[in-house]
Amino acid sequence: MPIINRIADYAEDMKTWRRWMHMHPELGLECHETAAYVVDRLKEFGVDEIHTGIGVSGVVAIINGTGDGGTIGLRADMDALPMPEETGLEYASTVEGRMHACGHDGHTTMLLGAARYLAETRKFAGKVALIFQPAEENGGGGKVMCDEGMMDRFAIDQVYGIHNAPDYEAGAFFGRTGALLAAVDTFSVTLKGVGGHGAYPHETKDPVIAAAGLAMALQTVVSRNAYAMDQLVVSVTQIHGGSAENVIAESAWIQGTVRSFDPEVRKMAERRIRAIVAGQAASFDVTAEIDYENGYPATVNHASGVELAARAAVDVAGEDRVDTDALPEMGAEDFSYMLEERPGAYFFMGIGEAAGLHHPKYDFNDDVAPTGASFFARLVEIAQPV
Repeated sequence: MPIINRIADYAEDMKTWRRWMHMHPELGLECHETAAYVVDRLKEFGVDEIHTGIGVSGVVAIINGTGDGGTIGLRADMDALPMPEETGLEYASTVEGRMHACGHDGHTTMLLGAARYLAETRKFAGKVALIFQPAEENGGGGKVMCDEGMMDRFAIDQVYGIHNAPDYEAGAFFGRTGALLAAVDTFSVTLKGVGGHGAYPHETKDPVIAAAGLAMALQTVVSRNAYAMDQLVVSVTQIHGGSAENVIAESAWIQGTVRSFDPEVRKMAERRIRAIVAGQAASFDVTAEIDYENGYPATVNHASGVELAARAAVDVAGEDRVDTDALPEMGAEDFSYMLEERPGAYFFMGIGEAAGLHHPKYDFNDDVAPTGASFFARLVEIAQPV
């Protein structure tokens, strides 16, 4: 594949950067050590401006091109996950209970590689805004940075990002116009009844039975309330209640996730879940408290952004390894907030055979880092030619 030769020369350096980050995972908005490492590299590259503390620990760096023009934003996420690592690698996480199981260390590395090249060559007009974002996994760092006025502050006209894809051909790209990733909402329900002896259930109001019935009833939101061609997932993922085999509990708790693409379908799902919770509680003679949290909106690519991203991907990977008609995914991304404020696109890039995202044996493939960096660099050169 025609990776930019100069970026290919950075391969060993990029591996060093990525593995350092892999060993030092941070969570949520508190990615201060990672941000400091990124800033040190950016200073070495000679970027023109470095702005820190955006979204608590986010970084935005500016590289000036040749001549007047707009500003294109390139985003990478920096945070890890609160889970143990089981890779056994020599550069495995040094922080117990944390690991880079989603490849954000690779995303940050690829943007650093592009930054080094762009700062050296400056074969583009206008400016590049390099966005290093915390809290993609939890906390909505993309929203926090946008709410702090990042887009207006740096006059960003358009914005792009990529995510790695395990078990997809290494260095190949895919995306689509319109909704690529789903909106995500979370519901938690606490059911309260009257506990008692398991031998005398008639003297109780059993919240565990109510929780079991509610879990089944919630499945009708998709099967009976959503049009069959709509894309909607309602998954009950946790049920907790009880402490012993002969004790009927006072309370039970269930939690789940809702994934959708269409805003009206999203509203319908919340409305029906709330109604079913109330109805099921009444039918079992228990009380219910529901906490319904609207999370990240759907990640919706703009047609102009997909066209530009596809041109860059074809330059790097070849036309036969770029799919612009991929099926939407039920995963979610807070890059969605940036695409709500500016046109652009989000693409996936394959990393070859690997454990799945969020798996304790996952590891990013260092061999594809120059490909991702080349994609970012070509995006800039195509979008803002000299």
